[in-house]
Parts: sequence; structure tokens; C-alpha cells
Amino acid sequence: MEKIPLTVLTGFLGSGKTTLLNGLLKTPALADSAVLINEFGEIALDHYLIEAATDSAVVLDNGCICCTVRGALSGALRSLFWQRNDKKVPYFKRVIIETTGLADPAPILHDLLSHPTMLQHYRLAGVIVCVDGLFGAEQLDRHTEAVKQAAVADRILITKTDLATTNQIDALRTRLREINPGADLSRTGEENCDAQAILDAVAYDSLSKTLDVQQWLKAETYRRVQVRRGVGLSKKAMLLTEEINRHGDHIGAFCITFNEPLPWNGLLLALEMLAMVCGEHLLRIKGIIDVEGEDKPRVIHGVQHMFFPSSTLARWPDDWRETKLVFIVRDMDAEFVAQTLDHFIEAAKNKTQQEMAN
Repeated sequence: MEKIPLTVLTGFLGSGKTTLLNGLLKTPALADSAVLINEFGEIALDHYLIEAATDSAVVLDNGCICCTVRGALSGALRSLFWQRNDKKVPYFKRVIIETTGLADPAPILHDLLSHPTMLQHYRLAGVIVCVDGLFGAEQLDRHTEAVKQAAVADRILITKTDLATTNQIDALRTRLREINPGADLSRTGEENCDAQAILDAVAYDSLSKTLDVQQWLKAETYRRVQVRRGVGLSKKAMLLTEEINRHGDHIGAFCITFNEPLPWNGLLLALEMLAMVCGEHLLRIKGIIDVEGEDKPRVIHGVQHMFFPSSTLARWPDDWRETKLVFIVRDMDAEFVAQTLDHFIEAAKNKTQQEMAN
């Protein structure tokens, strides 16, 4: 059964996501969609409503379903799925979740990753973040939530560009590139920002595996961190990052590469340890892995404490074969992450060699 793509739409208060979503709701692209808005949402849809579908869901005049989320997100998505199966609401092919302006999207993504129903019936199609072209830089300076929203985005849309100067927009683009080098960055109103392009962001589809993995990973846009093999774990404070940029965002974005195949169990232990000890500081992790004893690459994708189940690609993209792990972190030292990976990988290799020797 094909999983339902789920898009998270977020952005700080006044960033323009209300205007964006209202505009999208008028397009044919959303005619077969369900929109979930939490109880503190800013979007007014009354002038689109024509009939009630359930106590919490309404059907818009273009056939789109709109629901208000008053409890757990996982519960709302589970209920909506079974209402679709029971034909209590129109059949929908995608879901859009609109968050509040003050929402930290990481717990939302965590919820999507940790609930069995979510993994069985839905797939993350991407995180879209609206950033105010006029006040975005100030919001990034003052509000941690705005920084974290930008850090976890797959696509960033700069809004209100008609109100801001060219210098303001250029400075904001530079700032956003420092926070999240791999995100697709566009202005609302640009030709490539039509409804379909916005909704079909660049998160990896582990079911169909049709996405260009290099486009999804964008490893070349991140600072490359060299792994010093066999040096052991660093004694430095693991939550004292050297990646803090001049704005004090406390966000580090880097790529760790390995040129040789890795023991899968050793890598998993390293990632599990990082998630257990530093989970709230791991905003996003994604990577393509060259696993010992396997001809095809594996793909991983995680948020904070949780990881999507790994999947195997049909082949290596463009014949390159190298492990690339992209991290976006907050208040973490890149060298500590690299040395943690090396420590557990070396331990796994040594264990294998000992077992073979015996």
C-alpha cells in the first residue's frame, strides 16, 4: 500500500505561512489534500467552508479537507486515515500540517517518527518553512524557535520580498545558508514556487526511492569534517560547539565522510549513543552508507532521538561509493561527533577481527 505523503508547513509568527496556505488551498494541487491546523493556528478558512464532514473536519469548496488538531498529532492523523478508509471524509492523497508560529518542529517530526501508525500509513514529504523577508533576520536574532525552524527545513520560502530591500534579502539568504546549507531556498512568487513544487519538497521517500539521493543529501554544501581515525573519544565538552556563527545561532551544519565500508552495527551503536546522550541537540541527520559486506547503499534519516527505518537503494548514485553523513546540530562540537563515530566503528572492526582470529 502506498504511503500518504505528509508535508509540515511552519514559520515564525507573521512569516506569511497563512497567506501561503490560503493561496495554495485555492489551487487544483490541493484538491485531494487534507490540512491539519492545530488549535492555535492563525489561518481563517471560514469563507471556504461548505459542509461539515465530522465534528472536527470540514470540506472546502475545492474538495480539500480541513481539520483542527486539539490533541496529539498522531491521534489526529490516525483518526483521519480511518475516516478516509471508512469514506466518512473524501479520499485524500496528501496531508499538510500547519504549525503555530512559535512551534518547534523537531518534536512534531519526532512524533511522526515514533508512532507505528505514522510509519505504516504516512511518509514525510518535507518540511517547508516561511521566513519573513522584512523581519526574518531580527526574528532569528531573538527567537530560538525561528532558528530551529530554519535548521530542520527541506525548503525555505522567503516571504514579503516586495517590502524588503535587496540588501535585506541578500543578507537574510546568507544567514539562512549558514544555518541550513542544504535547504532549497526560494522567494515566494518566483516561478519555481508553484504549488506542486512547494508541496513536493526534497525529503527522501524510503518507499519509492525515486528521489535523486545526491539532491536530497546535498553533502557538498556542508562543511566537511575530517575523521581522525583511532584517536579515541574527545575529552572536550561535547556540547561546546565551534560552529557558532557570528549571529550566535548555535547551529552547526557539517558532513562527515568515510572512504571505506563501515560495520553496520558499529555505526548504529554510535548513532544510538549520540541520540541517547545528545538527542535534543541533534536537529537533523541524514546520510548514505557504504556497509561492509553489502553491494547496495543504505539510507538513514533521523530527527533528535528518533530515526526512520533504514532503507536500501537499488544502486549507488552515479557510481560514487562513499559514506556521507550530514548533521545539523545545536550546541554540539563537530569533532566530538566525528570521534564518537570513529570510536564505535573501530570497536566493531576490532571485534570482528578478533572473532575471525578465534
